Amino acid sequence: MTISISRAGPADLDALAALFDAYRQFYGQPPDPALARQWLRERLRFGESTVLLAKRAGSTVGFVQLYPMFSSVRTAKTWILNDLYVDAGARRQGVARALLDAATAFAREDGAAGISLETSRDNAAARALYIAVGWREDATQWYSLAL
Repeated sequence: MTISISRAGPADLDALAALFDAYRQFYGQPPDPALARQWLRERLRFGESTVLLAKRAGSTVGFVQLYPMFSSVRTAKTWILNDLYVDAGARRQGVARALLDAATAFAREDGAAGISLETSRDNAAARALYIAVGWREDATQWYSLAL
């Protein structure tokens, strides 16, 4: 079946929020559809993120959410691919690859210098996909501080 990718807008919010809530649950968060919807609505309303949706046979089956960043060293805009999720029933059917390709095309068209992402070392399936579509792993160590 054909996968279509489009940029999310207000009319997509309910379907997107359901997937976003499932994504958050995948990472151990409790279900909260209202919070998922509110978070996405604010990001989209204020232009704080760009969300690309994957649809197949009229159903939303996946999304990728990108946040803008800027590189002082490269004096250029970059994007962080923060969220990538495909509904369990649509996995291993090319949806994630289509979303990654669309994110790459979006960043290029936007004039960005690059896209970055992080995933856990034990996420072998995701790491294999990223490498297969041309991403490279860095040895850079990221540090975080919980506030």
